[in-house]
Amino acid sequence: MKTYFSLLLGMPLAAMLVALPVSAQDKGAGAPAQNGTIATVNGKPISQARLEILVRERVAQGQEDSPELRSFLKQELINREVLQQESVKRGLDKNEQVMLQLEMVRQGVLVAAFLQDHLRKNQPNEATLKSEYERIKAQQGDKEYRARHILVKTEEEAKDALAQLAKGTKFEAIASEKSLDTGSKANGGDLNWAPPGRYVKPFAEALTKLKKGETTKTPVQTQFGWHVIQLQDERPLKVPTYDEAKKQLVQMMSQQSLQKLVADLRAKAKISE
Repeated sequence: MKTYFSLLLGMPLAAMLVALPVSAQDKGAGAPAQNGTIATVNGKPISQARLEILVRERVAQGQEDSPELRSFLKQELINREVLQQESVKRGLDKNEQVMLQLEMVRQGVLVAAFLQDHLRKNQPNEATLKSEYERIKAQQGDKEYRARHILVKTEEEAKDALAQLAKGTKFEAIASEKSLDTGSKANGGDLNWAPPGRYVKPFAEALTKLKKGETTKTPVQTQFGWHVIQLQDERPLKVPTYDEAKKQLVQMMSQQSLQKLVADLRAKAKISE
């Protein structure tokens, strides 16, 4: 059921959210106590807390929390400590590039922790989610369309495409050769199924006026260029239930919340470039 909801709400969160390390998240119920030491290397202790961070990261990647995993990660931490101590002996911790990378890692961890904290404190409630669901559903209407298009830079090029169609050249052939839309030209300009709300207004208005098999008689201008549009088919729009869309709604609204947070903070900051 690939409807507009799945297309819109399936968008990934902002890269900064996707990249948040598991170590910046809550420990979660049932996590072992993080006090204590699991090993020492030349007298320097390796804490249980470090092990728990690695375990959570591996579990988030799909591995099972097991004694074998913990034993393996413990040895990995020991190896890291041995190598770190040796690198310090060689003075690599004073290397300018190493120091810069360490600062960037520190910055990334702090940013991740801040964003996770923001999301924990700003989760959309049920009423907000349902309101957004109804708003999106109302925008979509009751039909979805399967269209092809040819996108070109100028009106003259679009008129030339229409002239070629009038001479019998196949729409797919013109789109594959001339369209600037790299996402659809390989498929003969096919845009697959989508409701009109997915498209910019001039495109949507022209599309919904067509009958099955028809092509726009004149070029359609949008901010992307000039289009020749062909309607292949139409059908009733299948809209997922609120429960089916809820997870994606939360993701979408979390992304919007992070984008607003960054925009607000940038507006307050004194930035010179």
